[in-house]
Amino acid sequence: MTDHITTDLIVQHGITEDEYDKIVGILGREPNLVELGIFSVMWSEHCSYKSSRIHLKNLPTEAPHVIQGPGENAGIVDIGNGLAVVFKIESHNHPSYIEPYQGAATGVGGILRDIFTMGARPIALLNSLRFGSIDHLRTRSLLKGVVAGIADYGNCIGVPTVGGEVYFHESYNGNCLVNAMAVGIVKKDKIFKGNASGVENPVVYVGSRTGRDGIHGATMASDIFGEGGEEKRPTVQVGDPFIEKLLLEACLEVFKTEYIVGIQDMGAAGLTSSSVEMASRGGNGIELDVSLVPRREEGMISYEIMLSESQERMLVVVKKGSEREVTGIFHKWGHDAKVIGVVTGDGCLRLKEEEKVIAEIPVKALIEDVPIYNRPIQKPSYQNKVQELNSKDIETPHDYNKVLLQLLSSPNICSMELVYRQYDHMVRTDTLVLPGSDAAVLRIKGTNSAIAITTDCNSRYCYLDPFTGGAIAVAEAARNLVSVGSRPLALTDCLNFGNPERPEIMWQFKECISGMREACLKLDIPVISGNVSFYNETSGKSIYPTPTIGMVGLIDDINQHITHSFKNEGDIVLLIGRTEEELGGSEYLKVVHGLECGMPPKLNLEMDKVIQNVCLDAVKAGIIKSAHDCSEGGLAVTLAECSISSNDGLGADITVPWHDIRYDAVLFGESQSRIVVCVAKEDVGKFMSISGRYGIMPIVLGRVTGRRLRINGLVDVAVDECKKAWKGTIEEYLQ
Repeated sequence: MTDHITTDLIVQHGITEDEYDKIVGILGREPNLVELGIFSVMWSEHCSYKSSRIHLKNLPTEAPHVIQGPGENAGIVDIGNGLAVVFKIESHNHPSYIEPYQGAATGVGGILRDIFTMGARPIALLNSLRFGSIDHLRTRSLLKGVVAGIADYGNCIGVPTVGGEVYFHESYNGNCLVNAMAVGIVKKDKIFKGNASGVENPVVYVGSRTGRDGIHGATMASDIFGEGGEEKRPTVQVGDPFIEKLLLEACLEVFKTEYIVGIQDMGAAGLTSSSVEMASRGGNGIELDVSLVPRREEGMISYEIMLSESQERMLVVVKKGSEREVTGIFHKWGHDAKVIGVVTGDGCLRLKEEEKVIAEIPVKALIEDVPIYNRPIQKPSYQNKVQELNSKDIETPHDYNKVLLQLLSSPNICSMELVYRQYDHMVRTDTLVLPGSDAAVLRIKGTNSAIAITTDCNSRYCYLDPFTGGAIAVAEAARNLVSVGSRPLALTDCLNFGNPERPEIMWQFKECISGMREACLKLDIPVISGNVSFYNETSGKSIYPTPTIGMVGLIDDINQHITHSFKNEGDIVLLIGRTEEELGGSEYLKVVHGLECGMPPKLNLEMDKVIQNVCLDAVKAGIIKSAHDCSEGGLAVTLAECSISSNDGLGADITVPWHDIRYDAVLFGESQSRIVVCVAKEDVGKFMSISGRYGIMPIVLGRVTGRRLRINGLVDVAVDECKKAWKGTIEEYLQ
């Protein structure tokens, strides 16, 4: 332990002077290079959440159906029939900007391992992607690389990618966002956790051999970019989905035995984080012999071995005496499996190299003694200015048909079919509702139930008013689930923000968390897992605050799932909810008038809950034929999407009550808590009766008819023309 630690070396490891002094105080001596590297990754923002912990604790995490909340590899909720659903969303932003294909691919691989580490078979993938302006010089290559990485990894491993979202905005020019979500199903009595219990139990390394890829990836993810960022390329991991498929099957086979005590993915910070986190959860120590770790490169030193983020690797604690049986199963599947250590009772992470101790750190120091920052918070100086909007200064359109087609062709509204058709969304044959609807729906084999899954966030709302934006992200995700007939169960979040050392960024973060908390409490939706991604900033320019919500819901009767497309001529179109004169933060304001200002739409969470309950009760009564959440682009875009997705290209004759509201606000405003539904003519009375029990009266808008969409004499356009505008943007862009 005689490595000379210089000031420059400390800075290179992202450790502050105060943090280094704390490390010396904990150890009672100077750390050596290996120990410095371990503190660097474990105390990084990416692994420690040192700037976000005090705010995250305000999120509600408990409910009767929650089996596992935050703190494990993934969250788990009970769905009945002795089964549970396991899910989580995580970011792989920095790696995807540096190397789009491998960054996105390894993001998928990592989130899948978080799911099957819990004992679950992954059944679905989703993603939430944010890129810079569509005319920015890097956007096209980033989009192509990220989508290819997601597609290749998911398709090869045999897990369907069933949904997600793609947004474009100039705030992401220097930092794209790649948020990957995975969902799995597990038997409630076969859940496994990352727990190093039982002193003297062996610690087994399984999976791919360790290389030099990904070293200090966690530290890099906790840093801001200068211009470019290509100098960080060596820290991006390289994945192999075929190897992961074998690892998945090997894990699921060994889970059928009684040998496994605990298991953990080697994700961010690799062998270091997996060993330390398992020891911490078990209240124990762990001793590893670094010289026993399988390697694929010559001359690797212990520092590199401990910090490598090579993919497709797991750390497993097994019952003493079962080593041969466990390693035999992994060998059968073509994987390395080797005992490299043992669980100890002294609470230390101890590393040896051929019997020589090369590092010794209290586990508590790496997990519980992490420096926690209550960083300064200050409302941005520009905030009041960007919230100003005088609607009298906004000229009303002369041609509403043109505006509707312009919005349908907007990159944030148009069809993403060219993206998601690269994904295999039917493998495993569980997918009932394909990408492009409000939410994906998957059957649960062996039951009459299904789950619905969605991701959602409007970052423009979060920029204009983070509290309201955070709340809307939760509420809209819930409405997306309700719109396919499912009851929301729980959510996972991926909180993407700029540099937390800037007070205005921490203000955005705190306000978004507060808005999410209020929505979760009012809608009875717990947060069971998640991820924080700070430092999404280049040369001082931050992304818009983007608290991405991944949400899962349950459909008790698989036959009652619905979609948003118009079904039959003569069906009656109704609107649940109220339209206000709200143009602030709308896609219409941005696309047509070039403005991003004003307050986002108001959100009445009590009313939102009522509207969701009306829709769900009507679905259970079997009278709703289609439903569609009203969001970006407003009512006119919502109706157009219902027509475009119809098998027969059905249009509608619509009359919307004006209530002294501007015409453009009625058609394109984005008032919240609205769902457009269709019912058969003979069921309108039943629907009104259900709504009346909740004290609301839906508005009859019109009926499904013909092949044109007509609204109040202002819009009169062929459905085929709408479809052409909606489908053309991305197809032309990616050619």
